[in-house]
Amino acid sequence: MPGATIGIFGGGQLGRMTAMAARAMGYRILVLDPDPACPARFVVDGCIEAGWDDSREAANLARGCDVVTLEIEQVSAASMEAAANFAPVRPGGAMLAVIQDRIEQKDWLRRNGFPIGQYRAVRSLDELREAVAALGGRCFCKSATGGYDGRGQGKVGFASGVDVEAEVRGAWEALGEGAGVVERAVPLEREISVMVARAPNGEVKVYPAAWNHHEEQILAWSVLPAPLAPAMEAEARGIAEAIADTFQLEGVLAVEMFCTTDGQLLVNELAPRPHNSYHASERACVTSQFEQMVRAVCDLPLGDVEVVQPAAIANLLGDLWLGPDGTAREPRFDRALAVPGVRLHLYEKHRPRKGRKMGHLSAVGATADEAVELVLRAKSALVVSSA
Repeated sequence: MPGATIGIFGGGQLGRMTAMAARAMGYRILVLDPDPACPARFVVDGCIEAGWDDSREAANLARGCDVVTLEIEQVSAASMEAAANFAPVRPGGAMLAVIQDRIEQKDWLRRNGFPIGQYRAVRSLDELREAVAALGGRCFCKSATGGYDGRGQGKVGFASGVDVEAEVRGAWEALGEGAGVVERAVPLEREISVMVARAPNGEVKVYPAAWNHHEEQILAWSVLPAPLAPAMEAEARGIAEAIADTFQLEGVLAVEMFCTTDGQLLVNELAPRPHNSYHASERACVTSQFEQMVRAVCDLPLGDVEVVQPAAIANLLGDLWLGPDGTAREPRFDRALAVPGVRLHLYEKHRPRKGRKMGHLSAVGATADEAVELVLRAKSALVVSSA
């Protein structure tokens, strides 16, 4: 119940925003993170500086908490087990072990009958070369573990006039020359995600789908609700709920999916935590994903997830803080905030770099299209010269 202490593995922006929602409900928050200046540090009651594989400090985190959750997938099995000796850990280590390894994740989805695209597991350059040929030559290659926002990933067969063998070797290097999955590219209409929450008592709430737009394999903007036909919306929500029930999820789970040009839905990846594509839920929905996570892991009644008003977000990457010559510049937040319906969300990260998520803008509109137009107009205003 409110007044208890929640522990979070991870003090990044997701941990920060979850902590802010939890504090509004009267909870105390402790986080564990290897970064002494992690974004959550400034809004929590305590921060343990330790790595994801430090089982001793994981146990210390749990000793001071009534329940433990996570905002990052990199937590080791030993740390999850150590924490579970002292407090419930939600979601649990067994589910995390499946999701941490993309090969196991894909195999699990296939074994349990969920729709996925064609893929092959690879553990050598020769296997990668063979997989690309077998899957038609136009493929995405992803490392089995780690990697996000385009890291640990490579592409083959998308550029004309490029030596395929060179692309294959480049993809193998992008994987870190280790195990990975090779996925056949699908004819894509759009990318969506569905957030599902499930409490230990079995109650489930499934959010409307979000429509996601990526640039250079990083989420650029997202909007709630996604412009889907009712039948596809129902199918997407049904898939997400079935995955949560099969896992016996305790917490929240984002299910990323592809909508293909021939009307199929294919599961792409799973994230057992709050998700970048549902930041707009703070503006769009009765209950934000962050409050819902708190409710779920604390076994409280889950909140209403329906959309009250369309809302969109646009990510703010470190590039905005860097001029064309690499020198520092300050984005014009005042000009962005002059756009009606726009809010600014900064994560208190102090080292901008290319591709690093520093914050986001959110906007509401009468329609999803209007919300996207407003948030992108605000984002473009950030780089206007002050001269």
